[in-house]
Amino acid sequence: MKKILVTIDGPAGAGKTTVSRAVALELGYTYVDTGALYRGLAVIVNQKGVDPNDDEALAAVCKELELSLIPEEDKTRVIANGEDITDKLRTPEISMTASAVSARPLVREWLLGIQREFGEKGGAVFEGRDMGTVVFPNAEAKFFLHADPNIRARRRHQELLEKGLAVTEEDVAKDMEKRDKDDSSRAVAPLKPAEDAILVDSSQLNIEEAVWVILDWVKKKLK
Repeated sequence: MKKILVTIDGPAGAGKTTVSRAVALELGYTYVDTGALYRGLAVIVNQKGVDPNDDEALAAVCKELELSLIPEEDKTRVIANGEDITDKLRTPEISMTASAVSARPLVREWLLGIQREFGEKGGAVFEGRDMGTVVFPNAEAKFFLHADPNIRARRRHQELLEKGLAVTEEDVAKDMEKRDKDDSSRAVAPLKPAEDAILVDSSQLNIEEAVWVILDWVKKKLK
């Protein structure tokens, strides 16, 4: 059976990571968390004290940075210049920095080649914000996973609590609202569904139901 490219875009807290990983597992595909690449860069940017709006400084960081992803069953490990930085990726601070650096054209151009290299052979599920619109505009199956903002904030808050981070749901909601606005209004590769993407509202769906909806569409494509 042929192997295709599947893209799953959407905002934070919609369930993209869990759903994308489960879809890839069911299909026997490689799962690629492209957001982890931006977060990996954000970690290094913060460590070096670089202004995420300073293109010259960002270019210097990118030039010296070697990022790689190691997919595992329950997570994607991110290696930056030989160091495993996976446990540093999911803080609110890194989320905001990742949103800022992802708005810079030079950063998106730098990561574009890396992402497309991962997808050359097909048989992969790519999770992100512009996978179906910019990175893989010709992907055979595109999805945009979204949910009510209050539900997304609740989900992300619970996720952060489980990681031992002391944050309030109100603060999570405010950060998420700002990131949604920044990601959707940026000039380069804004967060939006591809014209041919299937919209999946996960507000009232559990993980298994959202996965089933996507798999049903993918299997139709494979036929």
